[in-house]
Amino acid sequence: MRASILPDILVEAARQVVEAHRAAGTTVAVAESCTGGLVAAAITEIAGSSDVLDAGFVTYSNEAKVAMLGVSEEVVETFGAVSIATAWGMAQGALKHSRADVAVAITGVAGPGGGSAVKPVGTVVFARARRGADPKEIVADTKRFGDLGRGGVRLQAALCALELLLPPSETPGP
Repeated sequence: MRASILPDILVEAARQVVEAHRAAGTTVAVAESCTGGLVAAAITEIAGSSDVLDAGFVTYSNEAKVAMLGVSEEVVETFGAVSIATAWGMAQGALKHSRADVAVAITGVAGPGGGSAVKPVGTVVFARARRGADPKEIVADTKRFGDLGRGGVRLQAALCALELLLPPSETPGP
């Protein structure tokens, strides 16, 4: 019987995150929208992940982003749920509402519907926040994966989020 229901590539990426943070003595939190908990699920596939994962927030609706993570309603209304401003607010909120040292947020359009000319299906925004870092130093990025199908977009988004969770010395080079 297979050890995990998740794709091997996702479990391996999560293993790297758990091992790196365990070695560093640091913890993580995730704030997920379009991935619906997939990043937290991947991390918890790894034995000993409780040493590393402090919290996971699945804030699929805009209301949940505001209520659970403290993202400003004005930010969501002005820039939209799929924006650097919203992702940054989600990451900051995950730090505020956890004891984690680093948090990553993911928000995007997995499809098949919901896309627009400006934010087509496959558009995903990521943000990483570190406890004690200068809050003016925003670490965020927008990726356009294209229409890989709902599962494909969610998998690629989860892989990117796990890469962002790696401590800087552990991040794969070019």
